[in-house]
Parts: sequence; structure tokens; C-alpha cells
Amino acid sequence: MMLGYLLARRGLNVTVLEKHADFLRDFRGDTIHPSTITVLGELGLRDAFLAMGLPRLDGMSVVIDGERLSLVDFTTLPEPDNFLVFAPQWDFLNFLAREGAKLPGFDLRMNTTATGLVFDGDTVVGVTATNGLTVRAPLTVAADGRGSLLRAAAGFIPHELGVPIDVLWFRLPKPDNAPPPTLGYVGDHGMVLTIERGDYYQSGMVIPKGTFADVQAAGLPAFRDALTSTAPVLATVVESLQNWDQVKLLSVQLDRLPRWWRNGFMCIGDAAHAMSPVGGVGVNYAIQDAVALANALPDGVVPSSVLAAVQARRERPVIRMQRIQRVAHERLKRPVNGGKRAVPRPARALLRLSQPLVRRVLARVVGLGFLPEHVDG
Repeated sequence: MMLGYLLARRGLNVTVLEKHADFLRDFRGDTIHPSTITVLGELGLRDAFLAMGLPRLDGMSVVIDGERLSLVDFTTLPEPDNFLVFAPQWDFLNFLAREGAKLPGFDLRMNTTATGLVFDGDTVVGVTATNGLTVRAPLTVAADGRGSLLRAAAGFIPHELGVPIDVLWFRLPKPDNAPPPTLGYVGDHGMVLTIERGDYYQSGMVIPKGTFADVQAAGLPAFRDALTSTAPVLATVVESLQNWDQVKLLSVQLDRLPRWWRNGFMCIGDAAHAMSPVGGVGVNYAIQDAVALANALPDGVVPSSVLAAVQARRERPVIRMQRIQRVAHERLKRPVNGGKRAVPRPARALLRLSQPLVRRVLARVVGLGFLPEHVDG
């Protein structure tokens, strides 16, 4: 969606295909980071986006064995974009769709699924879609996520980096006298996420990879007990979980394509590099990909050398962040698997002493990312 807006803003004709009739998919990325807010500002959309009144956060805290630690302080970033916005993805996509509709070259086709690629020799020249539709274009971009159909049609296979965890997502009402915004709670035997969404939490429980069936077999009472043992603050609200239909499995993936492009075709976002939920960076890295690609196509000319250069540019920050996520996964799997503490007491003491530095560094790593992109012109 963002790439479509960026290219249409340059006067190009763009067709965006969305397979659903609306954007109401829950448990997608919710955090709009400072880097993305800056991009919106460069597009003249910042004020309109912030006027939606979505919750803001100027830092990230976690509670480890009952002790609250502040890990990220976005206020240390340059003003004015020194905060994070919690935006359900449907709100963000609807916002971009409304703004895109104001541009003459922006054509959004809802309820239209891309089903395959159209080739002319070795070059991709468009896509086929439902309802017998064929869309031809000098560049086809796959932004259809980690299970990308178009990526497979191009013959691309991502390199799996391996992940030891999955996440179970569900909604919980905010308890009375809710604590300050808290990213998550970590104990000896698990981690629970609590992402702010107005009057409720988008909550998640980290579990060992592939064990959802075991969790279900143990029963909902045991699941609720596990939640409250790790996050006691939820004790008064866990009874709202009455059946497993309320709990959705996110099979966490971390992968990357060796090559993101071929003649007339490119993958971006999760289609090129699936990110884990660690840091909530996935949506923001996809937007950075879109900005880099749009900057490289000022007049719609699409030589393969340009696509290769965009991959080379964006691959570096992606690799760095995925390395950080892999380290975090190794830490997270300890309590999840009933092993050692995620953060041993000596390390926690050191972290406590170094919090001011840690908060500044993580604000840049999480909030801005590596080599953040800016809109040309």
C-alpha cells in the first residue's frame, strides 16, 4: 500500500491488489515506529495520521520476575518524531487507502487476489488475478507477506533462519488500575506480551515452537494459570478467555530471500524477509523497503540493475536486525522451555545500572532501525 502511494505521488499509474474485502485482519503488526512517522511527515501525512487519536508511547518497559525495567526511551530520539504509535493495521491501511484515493494514478482493487505471474520470456510483465483479471506493468512487486504466492510463482525460495518459539495471540480487557504501558512480563516459565489497544490488550504468550497442540490438550484453565503466574496483573481478566477460538497461533518465521528480484519483478517486506515479532519492526522495515524502491524509480523505468541496488541497500539493515532477533529468540526460549532465566540476576543488575545507555541505544535500533530511509524530494 505504501509503495503504491509513493509511486502514484510521483505521477505513475499504480494498481494495488488486496485479496480481502476489508483490512480487518487481527493480530497483525500494530506498532508504527518513529522511522515511519518521519516518512509520513516527509509525505505531508503526519498531521492527518496523528489526528486519528491513536495511542502513543514514549518508551518500552518489561517486567522481569516482578521487577520493572525501562528498556527503550524514544524521547532520546530527535524531535518531533520521538514516540511510537499503536495503530491496528486496519487503521493504518485504511488511512493510506484514503490518502491514495486522492491521487489520480492510484487504483486499489479490493477483494482481488493475485493468482500468478505473467511472463514474456524471462521477464515478468504482470499478474493474473481472480475474476479473470490480468494486470500488466513494467514492474510487479510482491508485498503479499511471508506466504507469498507471487514469490513462489517467481521461483524464489527463502532461506529459513530457524525460530525456537511461536506466539499465541488473544485479546484481554485491561484490568482496573492497569499498570503503566508494559511490553511484556517475563518469568521463570514464560513470557506474556501486553500491547496497548485502548481499553484492551492485544496479548500474546510465547510458547516453544510447534507446541500449540500440547497447550490446548492441557486445557484452558492451565493456560489461564500460566498467564497469571507470569503476569499476575492479568489475574482479574483471564476468565474472559472462554474457548480456543479466541486464541490465534502465530507460527513465528525468520527467513530471507537470497535474491529479491528478477527482470520486471521484486519482493519487499515479509515476502523478501520475514521478521519475527521481536521489536515490532516488521511493518516498519517493509515501509523502509517501499521508500527505497520508490526513490530508485523516479520515472518508472525499471532496469534490473536498479532492483539489484535496492536489494543491496535494504539487505544490510535487514540482516543486522535479524541477527538481533535471533539472539533475542535464544534468550526467550530459556524460560519458555522451562530452562534458565531469560535474564540472570547478575546480568539484570548490570542492565539496571546501564539503563540510560541501553534505553538510548535501543531507541535507535528499534525506533529508527539501521540505515533508515527518507523520501526523495
